[in-house]
Formats: sequence, C-alpha cells, structure tokens
Amino acid sequence: MKLKNKVAIVTGSGQGIGKETALALAREGAKVVVSDVTDKIHEVVKEIEALGSEALAVKANVSSSKDTEEIAKKTLKKFKRIDILVNNAGIFPFKPFVEMKEEDWDNVLSINLKGTFLCTKAVLPTMIKQKYGKIINISSIAGTVVGFPKLVHYCASKAGIAGFTRGAALDLAEYGINVNAIAPGAIETPGAVAAMGGKKAFQQFAQTIPLKRLGQPIDIANLVVFLASDDSSNITGQCIVSDGGLTDQ
Repeated sequence: MKLKNKVAIVTGSGQGIGKETALALAREGAKVVVSDVTDKIHEVVKEIEALGSEALAVKANVSSSKDTEEIAKKTLKKFKRIDILVNNAGIFPFKPFVEMKEEDWDNVLSINLKGTFLCTKAVLPTMIKQKYGKIINISSIAGTVVGFPKLVHYCASKAGIAGFTRGAALDLAEYGINVNAIAPGAIETPGAVAAMGGKKAFQQFAQTIPLKRLGQPIDIANLVVFLASDDSSNITGQCIVSDGGLTDQ
C-alpha cells in the first residue's frame, strides 16, 4: 500500500470525483476525512470502513474559514496528523455571462477558489510542523486550457486554482510540501451528465474525444493517489491534464 497510515482530507467527497478519490486513497491504506455539505459523507465513510480503513465524516462548507478550520481541528483530534489534502469541492452552475449577477460570480469563486485557499491555510500549520505534505487541487481544462460558454465564473475559478497551485508550490517547497493540480476534461459524474443534458448527449460528446470515451472518476482518483504518494516526490507546481486528448486537437 502506497499510503499506509497516511491521513488524507478530501473535500467535496460526498459523490463523484471526490467520493471515488476518498475510496481510492483508502484502498491504498490512507485514513480518510470525508468532507462535504451533504449527508452523503456518512455513506462514504461506511464504504471506506468496509474496505478496512478508518474514516471520519465532517460536514463543512469550504467557503467558510470557520468550517475549514473545523475540518483540520477534527482531523487532528482523531488522527493526530494531516499528510494529504485534496481540494476537490466545487460547483459549476451554467449561466450565460450576460445574465450573470454578482452573487453568481461570488458564489462560484467563494467555493471553488476561496475554498481551496481556506482549506490549504487550515492544514498548513500541521504540514509545516511535520515538514511534509501533499496538496492536490482539482482544477479543470475549463479556464486553464480552453473556455466554455455559460461558465465564465467557473473558468475563472479553475484558472485561478492553477495559478494558486504554481505560486503555493514555490512558497511551500522549503517546508517539504508538494502542491500540484489536476485538470480533468469530460468526466462522467452525475452532475456533469445532468449539465450535458443526459447520458445519451454526453456519450455523443465522447465521440469528439480522441480516445473515444468519457473520463471516469477513477481516472482522476488514480492520478490523485499518484500525486499523494512518494512516487511523485519530485513533482510540484504542476497542473496535469487528464482529458483523453480532447484539448490536443
């Protein structure tokens, strides 16, 4: 097991990529803190425990500094350390830019970008003390490589996460902390399927991808495991694209 006895926090892990990531980390031996705004976190904890690993559910809104500090506090109380942080929590409400209001912008940036900042700040004292840490931020090809209509706020937030990753990697290198990001393409999650107008429409979109398939949550989860392990000890400040070749065209 690559992550035996490591302690990982995964935000937005009640479903989709976050849930699959939490399970993948647990399969590699990590003790996992499952955090989200939904009560689904308790079911994910049960699945992790069924795998033979330890888990803790913490309901939290990552746009709140009080909540993010509470995640770190509860993690330390139960597991005594924090080795891995996966900043996965995010939303992508479609809205044409001409109809977008200030509150729409603020809501997406607060959860996607500010949440990444707040969660990282919350775990830093522990990681600095340990002289060790792995921070993995979930960005997107949206904003970092291409643009998408009706997602100006989302594109801005995900581009911001890529920039945050590069800057934080330089600031935190002296403390033995690796900071990297993943930029997924089209991943088949319940939210993405609904946003694309159903499974049939999403499958049709898959034909525009060079590999002719939609990405699966496990594709991103496996990459998180790699970045969370010591196999990636010489990698920091990178934003790795996983999109089946979509943006190579």
